Amino acid sequence: MVPVLLVLVFVVVPLAELFVLIQVGQEIGALPTIGILVVDSILGSLLLRSQGRAVWRRFNEALNNRRPPAREVLDGALVIFGGALLLTPGFLTDILGLLLLLPPTRAVVRRVLFGWFGRRFVVARVAGAAAGAGSRRVRTRGPASGRGGGRSDSRDSRDSRDSRDSREPYDVEGQAVDIDPPPLQR
Repeated sequence: MVPVLLVLVFVVVPLAELFVLIQVGQEIGALPTIGILVVDSILGSLLLRSQGRAVWRRFNEALNNRRPPAREVLDGALVIFGGALLLTPGFLTDILGLLLLLPPTRAVVRRVLFGWFGRRFVVARVAGAAAGAGSRRVRTRGPASGRGGGRSDSRDSRDSRDSRDSREPYDVEGQAVDIDPPPLQR
């Protein structure tokens, strides 16, 4: 799989870019083609800067709201790749870079990537980090606690209920143990 991807990136894409550049150059001339590529790179760098700032602001807002910035991190990576593709000379990479930099099309790409990653990776969350610092709870589900029933040991005022009824957005199937943070040392 990797050698095929490398051949695609380092052989097929440059040859396709060269073909498109020659065809456009023959239609409108060499100087206008070079001018379009220069203007495209300048506009791409400006778009990269504005979208990068917007993603960085949303990333900081997610951290301030104490929620995982997964979407913002993926948006940041897509903006970086989009900017790199726009700065690369060529019309095909410019089109792909523009798709990654514009928010509506980036959202579509992000949704596809989340679906692809979601099928291939298991996401584990630490219960204390996801629930917030004030909630100290151990919830186990899965083979050790039996099917359908959850055990919730809680230091706060929540009662133990069936796991299907007590699911919260950060609950993950499996087993987890919440660990108290170490005491502060002076």
